[in-house]
Amino acid sequence: MLAGSSPSSTLHESQVTIRTRLASLYAGPFVAAMVVTLLLLLGMLQIQQAGPTSAPGHTGGGDGGTSSVPVIAGIVAGLLLLLAVALSLGWLVAGRLLRPLREITETARHICAHDLHLRLSATGRDDELKALADTLDALFSRLEAAFAAQRDFVANAAHELRTPLTATRTVLQVALADPEATAATLREACQTAVALGEDQRRLIESLLTLAESQRGLDRREAVDLTAIARETISARNHAAGQETADRDTAESVTGNGDTAEPDALIVTTGFGTAATTGDSDLVRSLVANLIDNALRHNTPGGYVEVLTESFDDRAVIQVRNSGPVIPPHELERLLLPFQQLDGRRQHSGGHGLGLAIVRAIAVAHDAEIRLQAPPEGGLDIAVLFRNP
Repeated sequence: MLAGSSPSSTLHESQVTIRTRLASLYAGPFVAAMVVTLLLLLGMLQIQQAGPTSAPGHTGGGDGGTSSVPVIAGIVAGLLLLLAVALSLGWLVAGRLLRPLREITETARHICAHDLHLRLSATGRDDELKALADTLDALFSRLEAAFAAQRDFVANAAHELRTPLTATRTVLQVALADPEATAATLREACQTAVALGEDQRRLIESLLTLAESQRGLDRREAVDLTAIARETISARNHAAGQETADRDTAESVTGNGDTAEPDALIVTTGFGTAATTGDSDLVRSLVANLIDNALRHNTPGGYVEVLTESFDDRAVIQVRNSGPVIPPHELERLLLPFQQLDGRRQHSGGHGLGLAIVRAIAVAHDAEIRLQAPPEGGLDIAVLFRNP
């Protein structure tokens, strides 16, 4: 194990207390046996004194009680000596048993304070202390991964937030520095700044939704996935100025919504009963992000298919779309925030938070996410909720 720093006084006092308790426990049975033995000896002496102690014709001297005092004193002194030996041995044994625990504690304190890359790496027999060390190593690994993910997330979020601010400042500075600026150019600069501010607002809302979903559920209520999917599709199609199509008429309908670049059409392949429980607001955000992600990452003239159903005690919403070919080994990375695949951002017009929000909401609802990448391109995502 690694050599760590000395334990604090509080920890040292706690260890001494445990050591004292263990030593007392070790010596306790001996003390009990000593008391029982002493009582038996005293009883035997009293019986001996009460019996015939002289030859015929002897009247008895009565000095048996006096002669038994040195014997009793010797017995008590011997037992006290044995008690001291038992306590000392118990103290030494307890210290030896607690030594690995002290090493684990000191090394764990050193890892927490200085370097999460280090591990206890306990060796020796497979006992409770090694199990404790292995558990702490697993905990340190999870903490290291969580801290690394948090650092990456904060760095990426700061970059994404800084970009529209920098762009807005640049646009306004250029417009103000132009001595020949007209009302039209200033209006154009203001419109650009407003658009950049709207982009920043969407990013902040996405970050807040992600944080809220990672916090867990405060309440549970009945949720109808089919109704939420219908509402979301209707809103997206209304914004695009088109009607929802079914699979048979998909080719006859075209349109382009504000959330879809390039052109894509939402196609409902089937709506069944899909009831579950959870936070309805978060589930709406999940469905909206699924559909918006499928619209955004699409091909010209592509499609988005939405399906809801129930099977095996699960309420399912499934969204699949046309789009670029995604390597199967990159699927899991799509669920992480601000991820880059093949050296480029896998979002156009977005911030790479949509599927991260979907995953966080699914985890909060104890739902399962299934991803598939068809060889012809696109993405197939299914979220399976537990039925109420």
